[in-house]
Amino acid sequence: MEKFKELGLDEHVLRVISNKKFEKPSEIQKKTIPIILEGKDLIAGSETGSGKTLAFGAGIIKNTKKDRKINALILTPTRELCEQVARSIEEFSYYKGLEVVAVYGGVSMNNQIKKLTMADIVVATPGRLLDHLRNNSIDLDNVKFLVLDEADRMWDMGFKEDVSKIVEACPKDRQTLLFSATISRELSEFSRKHMKSPIEIQASSYVDASKLKQIYYDVKDSEKFSLLIYLLKNEKAHLIMIFCNTRRNVDFVVKNLKEQGINAQAIHGGMSQEKRNTTLKRFDNSKVNVLVATDVAARGLDIKGVSHIYNYDIPMDARDYVHRIGRTARAGAEGIAINLLASRDYDNFSSVQKNNRELKIKNEMTPRFDKVFVKINREERQGRSFRRDNRQGNKRSYQRKDNRNSYNSRGRNDERKNREDNFPRHGFNAKRKRFINKFKKN
Repeated sequence: MEKFKELGLDEHVLRVISNKKFEKPSEIQKKTIPIILEGKDLIAGSETGSGKTLAFGAGIIKNTKKDRKINALILTPTRELCEQVARSIEEFSYYKGLEVVAVYGGVSMNNQIKKLTMADIVVATPGRLLDHLRNNSIDLDNVKFLVLDEADRMWDMGFKEDVSKIVEACPKDRQTLLFSATISRELSEFSRKHMKSPIEIQASSYVDASKLKQIYYDVKDSEKFSLLIYLLKNEKAHLIMIFCNTRRNVDFVVKNLKEQGINAQAIHGGMSQEKRNTTLKRFDNSKVNVLVATDVAARGLDIKGVSHIYNYDIPMDARDYVHRIGRTARAGAEGIAINLLASRDYDNFSSVQKNNRELKIKNEMTPRFDKVFVKINREERQGRSFRRDNRQGNKRSYQRKDNRNSYNSRGRNDERKNREDNFPRHGFNAKRKRFINKFKKN
């Protein structure tokens, strides 16, 4: 507690820290809080879960007055992170009584407009904030603090121009804080244009590499889901996150996990905001211990107690792999990242290895496991086109053994044309052989 006092934190924040029984500040907090309290612009390289919300929140809370004017604006890439940051700032400012408003899409603008008339601090996603600016339902003329949280992800999601418009709507006489896991050339260009002589800080990884085990299993396309079921039922785990590259795959995995008696929940951009919030609360409270997610929906979320990460699909962007595995082995806890490789994952996995040479991912012998039956609607079959039965006007669904269908002859012919690996069997063997030989050399 004394070390937090030495950083010069506001007494209201210190009371909350005392209640939470925080013992000492994290590295990013020690490095950035003094700079923020001095009023200087800052670029900080930090990961999710490093304590950065308290870092930028401390300066905002200390220098914000409760006057029903928006003193601080915090931008986040996703709705979930927006909610999470708003809750944290509200919690840390509890004894000061500041009004914190979360502004994001997928919910009514009218309720947000009412709350914005009393807001001291606004946490927002770029798209919905622009909607309010166009509607003249938000006034940024009194903003003294501007924070870009998970800035690299905002750029990845195509918010660069939206963020620039928002920044230009804020007063030039302000303090700007940029937090990002990686600092790209585009972010550097942004800082030169919109920030005043920013100080750059880099915090070391919050993940303990010595306690993070990374492995991969090389498995046939038709057996990937069966292997996942085997591992989930035989690995001792606390909270589990399974990552897929698409919403469709997330829904497919969750549906069939439930068929196998595993209580899993999905989270992706196609769900309503209310349902996404409910799912996260249940997972965070350990009422559900398996969360299946896309990268966009899960980015930036700080969920404690995750022991296992499964990559059902290997991400197309090598950086997303690092963000995924960074959700376990935090703050001294042990964790494991398990990659399920089928032929369609080889190129992405090669990219991950090439762009993250420091990663040590060990090949594990694939265990013996039983094949399971999965249910799949024709519309859900990845990489295929489907036709509705015009005579009956309904959607067909089939039961098959893992990814191999066992319905009528017409279905088998369709399956031969549209096999999940998307190339002939001899092509699969050749590609797998090249992959194996490549990693034997390494």
